[in-house]
Amino acid sequence: MSQVLPLTSPLGTLVGALRRALPVLPVVAVIAMLGLPIAPDGEGGATVADAVSGLVVVCCAVRLVRERRRPLTRTAAVVMGMPVVGIAIAAVGAASPGAGITGLARYLQIFVLVPGAVLLLIRDRRDFRLLTWSFVALALWQGAVGVHQYVTGTGASYMGEDIRAVGTFGPTDVMGMATVVAFGLVCALALALGALGPVAARQRTAAVTCSLLLLPPLALSFSRGAWIATAVACCAQLVLAGLRRAAKAGAAVAAAAVILVGGLGVGTAMLQERIDSISQVADAPDQSVVDRYTMWAAAVDMWRDHPLTGVGLKAFPDQRDGHASLALSSGSDIGGAGAAYRKQPLLSPHNMYLLVLSEQGLIGLLALAGSWLALLVCGLRGLMRVRRGSSGVPRWPGTSPEAAGAAHGGLDCALVACGLFVWQLIDFAYADIGGPSTVLTAVCFGLVAWWALADPASVASPGSTPSGEATAR
Repeated sequence: MSQVLPLTSPLGTLVGALRRALPVLPVVAVIAMLGLPIAPDGEGGATVADAVSGLVVVCCAVRLVRERRRPLTRTAAVVMGMPVVGIAIAAVGAASPGAGITGLARYLQIFVLVPGAVLLLIRDRRDFRLLTWSFVALALWQGAVGVHQYVTGTGASYMGEDIRAVGTFGPTDVMGMATVVAFGLVCALALALGALGPVAARQRTAAVTCSLLLLPPLALSFSRGAWIATAVACCAQLVLAGLRRAAKAGAAVAAAAVILVGGLGVGTAMLQERIDSISQVADAPDQSVVDRYTMWAAAVDMWRDHPLTGVGLKAFPDQRDGHASLALSSGSDIGGAGAAYRKQPLLSPHNMYLLVLSEQGLIGLLALAGSWLALLVCGLRGLMRVRRGSSGVPRWPGTSPEAAGAAHGGLDCALVACGLFVWQLIDFAYADIGGPSTVLTAVCFGLVAWWALADPASVASPGSTPSGEATAR
């Protein structure tokens, strides 16, 4: 005769927690897959995380069919579906059917399908926080690997030494670890700033500890774009959280910087030189910056030739040489972290806005930027409702007074969504989609979309949404 585990036992509690989190476990699996090592000499293509992200979309579809729920309301459908217009037009204008189909699938995966699935699978703030802590856990793992690479000299090649922290992503995706660690740092800071009251003291302590632990690997990534985006996003979070919290957090960061740089000697000569180079990108740029400026000019030149629809998806590499000046180098040198030295071709302008403008034209850029602007506005409106507390929360149809009054408990979720989105919008000025870590960008957009577009009842309540109600308004 089988014995039923009591819910109060540790194993029973674990089973109950897993059962409650079941809908978002596929999304957690996507994040976990990014902790696996990437082949050092890999030539790109789909990864295990990409395959699992497809499973997330399938799980979302199955759940919607089983529950017979309306997937998205008109507002959410319009905001999430706007990028499809430019992507579809650019796919038709691609140089070959294969390139059009491949580009269409990638763009839909990153900006439409996976974010929409994450939006629909998250039911409440507990699911949101589970994914947020998953971001932090992945960042701690990749950061630990990166610091080990720097200390032991087994990282990617940088200025003749194998010291660049790249985590498990390898030298072909040097921005991978920097992106993951930056996401984790932004999430941890938001969890610390948004933890209100004595009940959240443990969350606040854990989040502050994680934030401090993630500073060294971010510095050792030598990624100027990630540094700038993280600094802007964290400052925005501090301002949005309130001046008092901003002052306390600023003092803590200053103290940590003094300890790390002055006491532990984290500020090496190479790191200082990399920091100084940020102010020299206009006066005395290095070759990597010259290449970036040249590719930016080439992207703008492509757009001038095809202002409305662009040159077509996946067409930038083929059109590059016809529009770039002689200042462009033959490629970037990569090596280390288990990979042999070789030249990596420059296949994109390393600017998401210019990449979309060149390949999708004004139609594509306005559609994608319009969707992002709507998410940003809706996300900030949600944060303002949280800041105002129960007196300022509007009563949406079907929302109980208790659910509306509980909205003030979601400040951490609001800061996570707004911080991640600000980080991504800033980083897109220095980078674009590509590489194994790109699927994490899709999950990031899903978190932002849930906060911006979800039903206020589910945002306000830490428990499950009432059955039969739509997840997004």
